[in-house]
Amino acid sequence: MSDFGVIGAGSWGIALTRLLQNNGQKVTVWSALADEIKMLKEYREHKDKLPGVILDEDTLFTTDLSEAVSGSRFLILAVPSPFTRKTTHDMAPFVKDGQIIVNVAKGIEESTLMTLSSVIGEEIPNAEVCVMSGPSHAEEVGKGLPTTIVIGSKNQEVAKSLQKRFMSEVFRVYISSDVMGIELGAALKNVVALAAGIADGLGYGDNTKAALITRGIAEIARLGIAMGGRIETFYGLTGIGDLIVTCASMHSRNRRAGILIGQGKTYEEAMAEVKMVVEGVYAAKAGYALSEKYNVSMPIIEQVNRILFEGANAADAVKALMNREGKVENIDLRKLIQNSVEVEW
Repeated sequence: MSDFGVIGAGSWGIALTRLLQNNGQKVTVWSALADEIKMLKEYREHKDKLPGVILDEDTLFTTDLSEAVSGSRFLILAVPSPFTRKTTHDMAPFVKDGQIIVNVAKGIEESTLMTLSSVIGEEIPNAEVCVMSGPSHAEEVGKGLPTTIVIGSKNQEVAKSLQKRFMSEVFRVYISSDVMGIELGAALKNVVALAAGIADGLGYGDNTKAALITRGIAEIARLGIAMGGRIETFYGLTGIGDLIVTCASMHSRNRRAGILIGQGKTYEEAMAEVKMVVEGVYAAKAGYALSEKYNVSMPIIEQVNRILFEGANAADAVKALMNREGKVENIDLRKLIQNSVEVEW
């Protein structure tokens, strides 16, 4: 039996496989794509998505979902967010009662506005669902560069158990009970990263990038608190930390896609050129719908939606943001703290 079954053989799944193997864990990797598994078996390397990261010889690779799920103690769900429900529906018959699933994808289900952990819980109610997020590009984790993330769980003992298995001298893990806050920060930072990329594509500078990051986290925090998240989460690793790295790095597929959109391409053309799922495109509609549902002002998210789905000119969208009525920068933080839901372990 494997210690971990990694469900999804993209760059993040492979990087986490390498990390866990370095920590002495045995891993089974699953993909629905037969060609992908064939390549991994032959080279023990994902030559397309994470070249240079070589996996151990005893790594198991399979297209058989029952083998990966039933034969592993812990499960890491690393499929792109649009495929979360279908994958977990297919996994459900093989999941044991209380089996721990760590979701590492970042997104919100567009059709239901549910967080991914809620989707997993609905499809696999007998599982123990956790999340893991933070500023953690797969390219750097795969190379063993120092990285820090957060594991979110309602169960402190589960969180501590996972913390021990993931922790290393190059991968520091914190734990939190604010699963909602972690997931919203993880999903919506991708939309702001699209905006940052669009600004880069328009030729704007560092001032613009800093403004988008700062006001972006303010938008995310407003919505997150309205939905039950805690304010400190949004100013931590899975909020401002993840937002900084995703807006600033060329490892970020969302920023790269945004640059192309700022240069005049459609989001479909941009995703085709990036050759990866651009999570921010899928989270944009959901984020805007949630802002309307909870009556929260999110002008950056709104303008990104106008650019992506209404054909708005990107430069005009920036002007619309800049020409909004003057505002006070920060409302009384005590009000936010009072409205923040505290979850005790």
